[in-house]
Amino acid sequence: MSHSVEYIIQHIPPVDTSLAGAAQAHLDNLTKPRGSLGRLEELALRLYCIQGGDTPLAADPARIYTIAGDHGVAAEGVSPFPQEVTRQMVLNFLSSGAGINVLCNTVGCEQFVVDAGSCGGAYPEHPRLIQRKIHPGTASIAQGPAMTAEQCRQALQLGIDLAGMAREAGCRTVGTGEMGISNTTPSTALYCAYLGLDPAGITGPGAGITPDLVKHKTDIIRRALAVNAGAVQSQNAVDILAALGGYEIAALTGLILGAAYHRMAVLVDGFISTAAWTAAWKICPAVSDYSFFSHASAEAGHKTALRSMGIEPLHDLGLRLGEGTGAALTLFLLRSAAAIFNDMATFSSAGVATQSSC
Repeated sequence: MSHSVEYIIQHIPPVDTSLAGAAQAHLDNLTKPRGSLGRLEELALRLYCIQGGDTPLAADPARIYTIAGDHGVAAEGVSPFPQEVTRQMVLNFLSSGAGINVLCNTVGCEQFVVDAGSCGGAYPEHPRLIQRKIHPGTASIAQGPAMTAEQCRQALQLGIDLAGMAREAGCRTVGTGEMGISNTTPSTALYCAYLGLDPAGITGPGAGITPDLVKHKTDIIRRALAVNAGAVQSQNAVDILAALGGYEIAALTGLILGAAYHRMAVLVDGFISTAAWTAAWKICPAVSDYSFFSHASAEAGHKTALRSMGIEPLHDLGLRLGEGTGAALTLFLLRSAAAIFNDMATFSSAGVATQSSC
């Protein structure tokens, strides 16, 4: 039985960073110059601490959840694509035709699609589809709160339940992914509210709008922040999420919280997923040590938001697709880090001298 949102938040265990010394000593004893594997060593050390010093380290089994939701703000003309595309893409995910499907197949990662709040009715049943629709789309953040407090709580609970399902399946790693036409708009509003950023500095083209429409989108975000000023000024992380977020964003926030509760590593995707992570971090800062940021999105503002939080992502490939694509790519790095820690010879076992005897 799944625990409540409140219980999970209160019982997320801090990562035991006191284990870092033992991990570093092992890494330094491997047959290589100290630190020569760069951030792979950092990943291995962090994974060692997350997994409580248990060895061998394991990135697998891993699962990516691609969570879908629609947004009332789409009616404000902030996206070049009609809202129907969200539903069409859910069906595309289920027929394995999307970028995330190709990358999950390439890296050998399990993927589930989740309907948290897309428009329309139920989808045809599918073994990789989880149907937990809270409501068919949010209200427009330009007119008022996106969700009620209860709807936001349900979305958080959904994400927590997804983390629990992954843990019951033996997963050691979860990845975040999403689909929702116009969801860069609420994500940008969340960054502004949580981090005190100016919409003009971080609002981007999303799925490909013109410069004039970027200005319009910026104005819509300013309006959203103004009409939801009570929530923004409260600095209550959950109230801000309910006012400015989306069903898929809130569910991803719950997924991150739930994964940390279950001591799983979290691979955070791009612009939208990082907005969800920011909400989770504001709710419970302990999630930070469980999280690996896959990439710097090409979406305007992502690097600014990451820098403002002191985060250095693992790669920068110009990605801006979402869906969990960056998380899928990063799984290979986490596996490689675990393999280096587990399988590389030590100086003593290989009979290699640690210093010159001349």
